[in-house]
Amino acid sequence: MATESTLRFGAQTDEVTSLLRIVNMVRSGDAATRPAIGRVTGLGRGVVTQRVDQAIQIGFIEDAEYGPSSGGRAPRTLRFRADRGRIVVCALGALHIHVGVAMLEGDIIEEKHRAWDIARGPAETLDAALEMIDELLAATPDVPVWGVSVGIPGPVDFATGRPVAPPIMPGWNGFDIRRRFEERYDAPVWVDNDVNLLALTERSRRRDEHLDLIYCKVGSGIGAGLLSQGHIHRGANGAAGDIGHVRVAGSTSLCRCGKTGCLEAVAGGWALVRDAEAAVADGAGGMLAGGAEPITPEFIARAAESGDALAISLIQKCARVIGESIAALVNMFNPERIVIGGAVVGAGEVFLAEVRQRVYELSLPLATRDLSIVQSINDRREPLRGGAEMVREQLFDVTFPRWFADGRPSRERVHPEELVAG
Repeated sequence: MATESTLRFGAQTDEVTSLLRIVNMVRSGDAATRPAIGRVTGLGRGVVTQRVDQAIQIGFIEDAEYGPSSGGRAPRTLRFRADRGRIVVCALGALHIHVGVAMLEGDIIEEKHRAWDIARGPAETLDAALEMIDELLAATPDVPVWGVSVGIPGPVDFATGRPVAPPIMPGWNGFDIRRRFEERYDAPVWVDNDVNLLALTERSRRRDEHLDLIYCKVGSGIGAGLLSQGHIHRGANGAAGDIGHVRVAGSTSLCRCGKTGCLEAVAGGWALVRDAEAAVADGAGGMLAGGAEPITPEFIARAAESGDALAISLIQKCARVIGESIAALVNMFNPERIVIGGAVVGAGEVFLAEVRQRVYELSLPLATRDLSIVQSINDRREPLRGGAEMVREQLFDVTFPRWFADGRPSRERVHPEELVAG
């Protein structure tokens, strides 16, 4: 059995590595009995028993019901202790705050949502989010928070959890989001771009650890999350996938970032609203001119799906230029699947057909040979599920050796660089 000092410092011995692997196999469902663990790992029966006993003693797994017999005594199954901790998820959008709580298996058990303008700044926004989270925690099992995920609609330096010049988030550049949540919940915190979390939702839904995927979100702004062999590609400075500010040839539209001709300024949700309002002011008729409800990206999408001529023309124009930008990504990245989500996708095939046409027309035949382009489920909980998935990945796949001997994660173990910086 590993000594206390070996476990305490997380030394990467064969003993420790096999212990961590066994916990993760039970957690992921890859093996649920001691004999199955032995077959998958190649470890002897005595070693497996020893490691499983250690994992039970530390508190990660427990014995469960008996499994089916294969001729001899029925084996006892093992279960991951998902009830030992909670995951807090906060998804900040341009115009909303969405928070949730999950147990360690990742399913969202409680959530809250409210309209909110992120331009109100970090102090006021995070105060509101923390208050919502505290209400959820009071209504869920009273166990420690093991990790926190925060998604924001802009580039993030993932190592520090700080936004990097986010175009639609005035006052947020360099703000220490991580520290606000760490001080409140005494748990490790990860901050990421919201589209990356949506890409992780797709990975968890498909249970594919080696997925090559682009998730393109077309909401108020436009962004893409890139999965390469199942791993998020964030880039050197957190700017990977920020296609909303790629230049559209021939466009002179002013973008919210201060530049001209950005994709978002031509095809983002706010640009659609701008163009729709201008058309209505010039005398255009139809659903958008009826005044039944304010013109929003969601309303334009629904009107297009219902056959409104102005809405269809706006959606098709948007889809064409987005398809051109995605085609460039397809040639460089060669994904097997593109998932498109966000408010504008409510237009359904009116939007998707145009995107598909441009992507297949402009991409290399080899890059599109096995490519599928689909609409997201567009469930409101998607960013929350992705946030929980990110925390689980960071805790159990990335930082597990640093903290497992303590039985639960701490911010000091998970983010030791903060102690050096402090």
